[in-house]
This record gives sequence, structure tokens and C-alpha cells, in this order.
Amino acid sequence: MKKFIFSVLTLALVGLASPLSAQKAGDAESMFKKHINKMVESVEKAETPDSKREILNDSFDDLIGAIEKVEGMRAVSETEKQGLQVFKEDIQNKKDELNGNNGFSAVPNNSLNNFADYVQQDLEQADTVTIGVTTLLLIIIILLLL
Repeated sequence: MKKFIFSVLTLALVGLASPLSAQKAGDAESMFKKHINKMVESVEKAETPDSKREILNDSFDDLIGAIEKVEGMRAVSETEKQGLQVFKEDIQNKKDELNGNNGFSAVPNNSLNNFADYVQQDLEQADTVTIGVTTLLLIIIILLLL
């Protein structure tokens, strides 16, 4: 049943792709920035370091999961898939840095708010997102469905 619903949503998104691709890239970037900003606000409101880490880890997992779903779509070009792979690796590196994995030192508890701000600034930079507007919109829609 989930595959059917996901397939219907994918077809609807493909049908909407033409009008959506005509929208400004700024609209998609604005939506993405809002999603990242909500994550930062949640981290700053969290009272314990464990809660802050959990919010960041969940956000990274959601982003990686959304990217993987978009990567699996047939309508996504190889060029877009390469951009998605770079984007996914960047997010995984941030998660590794947060948790002290793969050669990184873990972010200290008293620096988690600053780390969330750093992640926001880095992800919002236009040159970081090397994917098209339609692909970014697909990621945003999947994130909203999670």
C-alpha cells in the first residue's frame, strides 16, 4: 500500500514538475531554508545536550532518507543523482562530525547550538546545493511527508 501511495505521489509530482520548474529557484531554496531553520530553532529550544543531538541526528537522517528516495526515482537524471550524492555525503559528514565518527571529534555539548547554526549556514549556501529546483522540491515534499 505504501508503494502505491508513493507511486501516486511521484506521478503527481512529475505532472506538476513542468509548472514547478518554471518557478524561481528562490522559491525552492526558501522552502528548504525554512525547513533547516525549524531544525535550528528546535535545537536552540531543547534543554539538554542529548535532546539537541537527537534533533540534529533525526534531521540529518530525514534529509539523507529524502535524498535516497529522490535518487531512486527514474525521472531523476544521472547529473542530478551525482549532485544528490555529493549533497548526501556532505550531510553524512556533518552527522559524523556531530557524533565523533569517521575521524571527527564529537561536537562538545556546549557547542551544539553553534553547530546547528553552522549547519544552517553551510546548507543554505547556494553553491552547496548542486541540484536542480525540481529535485530540491521533491526533497522538500518528501521531508514534509515524513
